[in-house]
Amino acid sequence: MSGWHADQGIAEAGTSLAEAAGAVVLLHGRGATAGSILGLTSVLGRHDLTYRAPQARGGTWYPDRFVAPFEHNEPALSSALAVVGGVLDDLEAEGVEPERTVLLGFSQGACLALESAVRRPRRYGAVIAWSGGLIGPPATEWPARGAFDGAPVFLGCSDVDPHVPLWRVEESAKVFQSQGAAVDRRIYPGFGHGVNDDEIGAAKVLLEGVAGQGARGDSTAPVG
Repeated sequence: MSGWHADQGIAEAGTSLAEAAGAVVLLHGRGATAGSILGLTSVLGRHDLTYRAPQARGGTWYPDRFVAPFEHNEPALSSALAVVGGVLDDLEAEGVEPERTVLLGFSQGACLALESAVRRPRRYGAVIAWSGGLIGPPATEWPARGAFDGAPVFLGCSDVDPHVPLWRVEESAKVFQSQGAAVDRRIYPGFGHGVNDDEIGAAKVLLEGVAGQGARGDSTAPVG
C-alpha cells in the first residue's frame, strides 16, 4: 500500500482468525500507538475475537482538527481511510463477514472509525466511537452511499469535551440514523476527554453480540 501511512504496520491480538467468532478493528487516538490501544483487549475480555490495530504515521492519522477543512488534513486523511478500508477488505477476503466485524476507535481513531463506516455503509457487527464524530468542517453533508441495515452504532462523548464539539456528535448520530443504523448515543455531563466505565460496558455488550453469532458455526471456538 502506498500513501502517507504506508508500511506503518498492523498490530494483532486475540485468537487466530481461523478460530475467531469475529474481528475488531481498533483505531488509536492522536499521539498513541496500535500497541497501546490493543491494551484494551484485556479490558474488553473477549478472547474469542481477532483484534487488528493499524498504526498511524507519527501516531497521528491527520494533522488538523477533525472539523477543519478537508484539505487541511490531506494527504494524511485519505491515506488513513485507505488503511482502514484495506484492513476491512482483508478481513472480508479472509472470511469475516461485515456483520462479524467491529470498528472501534477513541478520539481521532473514533472519528476515523465513523468516517470509514459512513463511506462504506453495511451491516457491521458494530461501530463504536468513544469521543469522536464524523470528519469534516461545519456544514459538511454526508451523502447516503447505502444502508446500515440496523448495524449498531455507539457514540459516547462528554458534553464539554475540549476536542469534540457536542454539535458534531449530535449531527453524526442523525446521519447514521438516517441511513438505517441503530444508534446508541450517550452524552456524559462534565466528563472530559476519555473513556468511562459505561462506554466500556456498552462495548462489551456489542462485542458479546458479535461473538454470539459463533465462530463460523464452530462450537469449539474458545470463549473468553
